[in-house]
Amino acid sequence: MKVYIATHKPYEMPQDSLYQPLMVGSSLREEIPTGYQRDDQGENISTKNPNFNELTGIYWMWKNSEEDAVGLVHYRRYLGLKGGHDYTKRLNQNDIEDLLRQHDVILPKERNYYIENQRNHYLHAHAHEPYEIMEKVIREDYADFYPGFQRMEQSTKAHLFNMFIMKKEAFDDYAKFVFGVLGKVQEKVDLSTLHGQDARVFGFLSERLMDTWLNTRNYSFTEVPVISLEKTNWLDKGTQFLKRKFLPNSKKKVHF
Repeated sequence: MKVYIATHKPYEMPQDSLYQPLMVGSSLREEIPTGYQRDDQGENISTKNPNFNELTGIYWMWKNSEEDAVGLVHYRRYLGLKGGHDYTKRLNQNDIEDLLRQHDVILPKERNYYIENQRNHYLHAHAHEPYEIMEKVIREDYADFYPGFQRMEQSTKAHLFNMFIMKKEAFDDYAKFVFGVLGKVQEKVDLSTLHGQDARVFGFLSERLMDTWLNTRNYSFTEVPVISLEKTNWLDKGTQFLKRKFLPNSKKKVHF
């Protein structure tokens, strides 16, 4: 079992053999701290990090890790039995083993947007074309997943952050679907037209693929709280959310 910690910079890391720092976009970094796993070794897509974010780490895990159970968290976000801001309360090996005895997948607690569904939330916050291309790819090339995609779109709830812990069989199935879809989307998207946050397009799109996959496959999952090391300004997030919904032409300011 191994839980990788996706990071793009040196950061305080837990001294725990279960958790392994993973420097995403290693091929683009000048220095990699000692003890950090690179994502540009073996089969990899490390150079795509500006558009794929932590997905370059997930791809490396898919192609190179050999653990029976594997997970990804972030340098500033962990999965725990309780929420809060103390990463020492993160899941330990016994916690994970207990949860995986009953479930195939461990996820962060879903976020509820209440007043708009996932489709509208995405389109209010990001460039439209990549999402519309992804919808077409799933409809035409992954037809078995399309009903699950439609269910995802209409739900106000979402599993975000591309964070998870999974049994290897489930993880392989998930990664095959996600990178299969995004590979086809990448062929059709003009990345030169995307700027700022929108340049991180595949990281944002993949968050919608997690629920699409869960809606389609029969893997059982459970949810646990997120431990966030950096406190969230919920007033600012709420204000920006309402601006995007009711003032579509206002400046986008998105934090995930």
